Amino acid sequence: MFEDLTIPRILPIGAILFNLLFLLIAIPIEGYIYHKRLNFDKKTSVFYAIAVNSFSGVIGWVVFFFVEPVLPIPIKAELINYIFFNIFRSTNTQSVLILTTFIIFFSTFLMKFFLLRLFVFTLSEDIGKKQEEPQPLYRQKIRFISKIRLQDTNLVTTTLIANSLSYTAITIILLIRNR
Repeated sequence: MFEDLTIPRILPIGAILFNLLFLLIAIPIEGYIYHKRLNFDKKTSVFYAIAVNSFSGVIGWVVFFFVEPVLPIPIKAELINYIFFNIFRSTNTQSVLILTTFIIFFSTFLMKFFLLRLFVFTLSEDIGKKQEEPQPLYRQKIRFISKIRLQDTNLVTTTLIANSLSYTAITIILLIRNR
């Protein structure tokens, strides 16, 4: 599979610029949602938004470049027509595009949730601090479990809201672009 990988001779500059535009739209929206819902300061929420969107974008492109070579020829042709010329030849392609969009939305949501969870728990300032008063092990364990459940629920809803709003803004821009 790796012997077929070559550097492309034609770069899809439009797709690259639109991906940059989507990042420039998604980062402030998601940073604002993280700031309001998770009570981070503005700098931290923007940092998390940049990190989550950058990592999920890179992972998405890597998945795309591994999936694209194994696609059937008609789907590849439609994909190339859409990326370079913004047109579809087949009427069946739009239904496949809608299904693919839902799959991408939910996979991005899951990816962003797990990345945000990883960043929040690994970059937390409370990890290196000592507790002044040792608590009984049972009470400490129950408090930790309830705190984790609350944070996970809050992270899930916040990530879903942020991802939905950023995807809505991107969809509006795509609709304006197609007019």
